[in-house]
Amino acid sequence: MLIAGSVIALRPLQKKNKSLYLYAFISIFIGGIFTLVLIIFGVLHLTPWYEPRFLIPLSGMIFANAMNAVSIAAERFESEFSQNNSYIQARAISYKAAFIPTINALFAVGLVSLPGMMTGQILSGVDPLIAVRYQMMVMLMILGSSGISVAIYLSLLKSKTNV
Repeated sequence: MLIAGSVIALRPLQKKNKSLYLYAFISIFIGGIFTLVLIIFGVLHLTPWYEPRFLIPLSGMIFANAMNAVSIAAERFESEFSQNNSYIQARAISYKAAFIPTINALFAVGLVSLPGMMTGQILSGVDPLIAVRYQMMVMLMILGSSGISVAIYLSLLKSKTNV
């Protein structure tokens, strides 16, 4: 998941090199694993924690959304930096841009869209209030992993831009 996510995240870039792939891998890994550990041990208290029916879907959601956020940030940073913006300006613009889809999804949950996990739980007979709690956990899990991953990726780029 992590290797494929790192490669896919940098697909939109014009100038790619090995260090950028390493930065993407490190950022998605750290942001994703931190969030996954927090969710498994701090929120859900899963036993056994390594059970595939929990671990695979959770890690897939976390890594996929971190990948998308890093991809948007990387593309926007490359664009802004190539327009002779400073590292600080390019970083701020790309960080904000990376969150547009996630923030829009947070605003839209329950009003514009009914996410699949919540809908599936309700259709299977779970109390709607419990389904909403799980959906909130998922949305905040996505926000957290994306934020951490993008922050790490953009921080790693500082050494690359010689600032």
